[in-house]
Amino acid sequence: MKLRKVTIGALALLTATTLTAIAHTNKNVIDEVAWVVGDEPIYRSDIEEHYQQMRSEGVAIQGNPYCAIPEEIAVEKLYLTQAKLDTIEAQPSQVNSIVDRRINFFIANLGSAERVEEYFRKSMPEIREQLTEVTRNSMIVNEVQRNLTKDVKATPNDVKKFYNNLPQDSIPYVPMQVEAQIITLNPVIPRQEIEDVKARLREFTDRINKGETSFSTLAIMYSEDGSAMQGGELGFHNRADFVPEFSNVAFNLSDPTKVSRIVETEYGYHIIQFIEKRGDQVNVRHILLRPKVSSTDLDAAVVRLDSLRKEIVAGKFPFEEAARYVSQDKDTKNNNGLMMNQNTGSSKFEMQELPAEVARQVETMKPGDISEAFIMKDPKKNADIVAIVKLKARTDGHIATISDDYNLIKELYEEHRRQEILDDWVEEKIKTTYTRIEDGWESCDFKYTGWIK
Repeated sequence: MKLRKVTIGALALLTATTLTAIAHTNKNVIDEVAWVVGDEPIYRSDIEEHYQQMRSEGVAIQGNPYCAIPEEIAVEKLYLTQAKLDTIEAQPSQVNSIVDRRINFFIANLGSAERVEEYFRKSMPEIREQLTEVTRNSMIVNEVQRNLTKDVKATPNDVKKFYNNLPQDSIPYVPMQVEAQIITLNPVIPRQEIEDVKARLREFTDRINKGETSFSTLAIMYSEDGSAMQGGELGFHNRADFVPEFSNVAFNLSDPTKVSRIVETEYGYHIIQFIEKRGDQVNVRHILLRPKVSSTDLDAAVVRLDSLRKEIVAGKFPFEEAARYVSQDKDTKNNNGLMMNQNTGSSKFEMQELPAEVARQVETMKPGDISEAFIMKDPKKNADIVAIVKLKARTDGHIATISDDYNLIKELYEEHRRQEILDDWVEEKIKTTYTRIEDGWESCDFKYTGWIK
């Protein structure tokens, strides 16, 4: 379950640089300066530790790592120097929010804060300090790069010329893609089941208020949210990170000894406890309970959707109209049921990007076919729902063409142009920046020229 409107799963994909910064332990290499860029040193130990960490993470390194890694670090220092000149800074609240989420990710995957400290061989304050620096630098570098490339715009002529100049083996292959429409129903939950859930939450509140047990202990034991292993703690978030019903209560709490009223959201029922506020961010813990759906309730929803499907197939009304008036999927019902790919912003999906249950249905369908009703997990709520899908279109795998894949080629061109601008900027910056490199790097085939003056 995610309370946030936007998934933060991408935060799990930490860069090797981030992990390296956290994983520094006792230095096994003599700590001497290897490079100097401007007035910033690069130590041999940093290069070695960066390399060892990338190896342990299985990160591919092109070329000689002892050439590629210090150059990568040096380029980052060029961007950070430019940021100082342009007075570009990272917002502390955003940095703290990302750091909190990453630490929560570590805790969730390793099991506890103690295990995180053991894994990285550092105390939590040290981990937080180093992760904060890495996150801040990454945000600053991204902002400098964005400013340098903000004026990149592609005309149809630019895209066509770029495509025509691509070597044949560089033209991307576009896997099979589908467009699908969906109608979902949430099974009817008996009123008594909802009352039983609320009664359990009221019982938890009474036990906490009487001092019989702590909020975090009950969260670990009973909460049905992914934050349970952290005692229900969510880390620091902005108001917009949560659904409105949750935010309205969480951001009005101020007493860490009190427990909120029961809060109903699309994910279930919560009680919330305040931990700390930092500016416009708040850190709370919560316990989530979901009313249980019986097989009888699911079967009844399946029968209802199968009846609706028969009426659509019989031509009584189109699928799109049924989606608008019947579907309970708020992300698609006002879009004729059309599913949107959150990764690309388009309506096209590769098969592995679809929910598994939907992919199994559309795999053998033809455009225009409507599936029978089936049970699936709501990917956002992790709850059983019932759905029917219509395959709107299927595009077979093919070599990209301007006519069929213009937007893809346009994105490739814009990324290519942005990289050209950044490469040119780095080359020019090297010419005007003091650099000193110790002996041993003369034979390196660097990506950029001019490091060795």
